[in-house]
Amino acid sequence: MPARLGRVRQQLATRELDALLVSQPENRRYLSGFTGSAGYLLISASQAVLLSDFRYMTQAPQQAPDFEFVRLDRDFPRKTLPELAARLGVQRLGFEAADVSVALHQRFAAALGDAGWRGDLVAVEGLVEELRAVKDDAELAIIAEAVRIVDDAFASLVGTIKPGQSEREVAWTLEKLIRDEGAEGLSFATIIASGPNAAKPHHGLSDREIQKGEPIVCDFGARFEGYCSDITRTICIGPGDGRFDEIYGLVLRAQLEAEQRIGPGIEARIADQYARDIISAAGYGDQFGHGLGHGVGLEVHEVPFVNTHGATELAPAMAVTVEPGIYLPDWGGVRIEDIGFVRQQGLEIINRASKTPNI
Repeated sequence: MPARLGRVRQQLATRELDALLVSQPENRRYLSGFTGSAGYLLISASQAVLLSDFRYMTQAPQQAPDFEFVRLDRDFPRKTLPELAARLGVQRLGFEAADVSVALHQRFAAALGDAGWRGDLVAVEGLVEELRAVKDDAELAIIAEAVRIVDDAFASLVGTIKPGQSEREVAWTLEKLIRDEGAEGLSFATIIASGPNAAKPHHGLSDREIQKGEPIVCDFGARFEGYCSDITRTICIGPGDGRFDEIYGLVLRAQLEAEQRIGPGIEARIADQYARDIISAAGYGDQFGHGLGHGVGLEVHEVPFVNTHGATELAPAMAVTVEPGIYLPDWGGVRIEDIGFVRQQGLEIINRASKTPNI
């Protein structure tokens, strides 16, 4: 983790901060290696402190040897935070604005103010998240294994789906297969959306029975060593109707076009446009209402966000999804999603799961 700490410290200097208080769980894990459910990091130019409670007195020092461990008591931050700010000579203390509630910010300010601290609490956004966007080789290897898990689980699932099964039954079978392939858990709640439910991008699950000839959107992911995968395949039991063939073919063409053209140096909004132009030209622009994709890592949705407003310039070693979709109320929808790694020569697609829709 020393290299990651070094990059944070460069940002502290750029933003004229004496220290950063890290509270967001994935950021905490990324910078320290600590996987516990509670705690903070306090990082200055010369020191790194991990604060957590009694439950992690053994685990935290083992997982985060680059950090000094400080045990939190029940009255944090009243005593501990002012003492650390004084010891580290902190006058401008950054906090993660997207994670810290108004109530918690008030507690920080009161604790520091009551102790006579006259520094500034500075709201910081995206500092660690932007560093996390570019993965190292070890991270990419872990994500690739998380992708392998869902690809193999899906291949096993396809032969088990039968008309009359409920969305919930199919999801349970899939989740068991994901676990059997070695996942430590799911990246997010599995989506199995059949027939008209497939018109809802984040439908979830229901007891609706799956029928022949209708779209079935399967969106699922595995978590492996803390990192996520995210895949969507749309399938149909037997031949679909003419509309299914049209919509599926259009979504697949848009996805393949984007995957072929995405590469380093391209702004996220331009990458989004590659697929959106094809769908819009066919008259379905209003039915593609979400972004083309997003980054994947310790969180299933993270920087960069590939949508119509995405300003991030894609860079080598970013892991991104490519997931165009079309959704038609009262009929259903189609979404196809891969994970790719941005390389110098373009986008390397990691998923190997079949895109043949008819099962």
